[in-house]
Amino acid sequence: MIKKLFKFIAAIILILAIGYGVLYYLYNEPIPKGESGPEADALAYRMLDALNYKNYNNTKELEWSFRGDHHYKWDKEKEIVSVSWNDVVVHLDLITPSSSKATINNQPASYEETKNLIEKAQSYFNNDSFWLVAPFKVFDRGTERYLVDLEDGSEALLVTYTQGGDTPGDSYMWIIEPSGKPKSFKLWTKIIPIGGVEATWEEWIKTDSGVHLPTLHKLGPLSISMGEVKGK
Repeated sequence: MIKKLFKFIAAIILILAIGYGVLYYLYNEPIPKGESGPEADALAYRMLDALNYKNYNNTKELEWSFRGDHHYKWDKEKEIVSVSWNDVVVHLDLITPSSSKATINNQPASYEETKNLIEKAQSYFNNDSFWLVAPFKVFDRGTERYLVDLEDGSEALLVTYTQGGDTPGDSYMWIIEPSGKPKSFKLWTKIIPIGGVEATWEEWIKTDSGVHLPTLHKLGPLSISMGEVKGK
């Protein structure tokens, strides 16, 4: 019986490995080469202008959710964000994370629980906020920008993050509409083993603060809703 179970598990692993190999062969793309310099920066500024970057800087508060699982209220002035999921609420201090506070079922979490919940909230925020405000991070410290010539004659913006976040070294290539607004980006990240996977940026809204933000992404068959996005 045990031998049969091991054979079954081995067969499943083999099928998954073959399936991954096929997908990798069919869809994996190497990171494209581009030119850094003023032209790459100019395309980045064009994208920022299309999204009202000045209004983003003046936005005091952002609210959104990620796939209905994680909910956020970000005070950009104080750099404190309320992160909530299930019965947990973490008031995350982005400047001094160790001073953050956490509750479970509206009761203060223990020291050890708080420590773990802060790390989890920070990881959630790093990922989920990127899907909301990534265009505004193209000039963050540690970023490198490259102008990439596409086969159709248009130009794209490749941005590599050499530091910061949970996975430094990740790269994103922005596909930009003639208006300057992002249409999608292709990803080369540690968390996704197949390079060049494309995710859309769509259903943009103009918030009360005047900044343009997305409310939906599509990544293959997966839809990522940003919930009710607000900017004040």
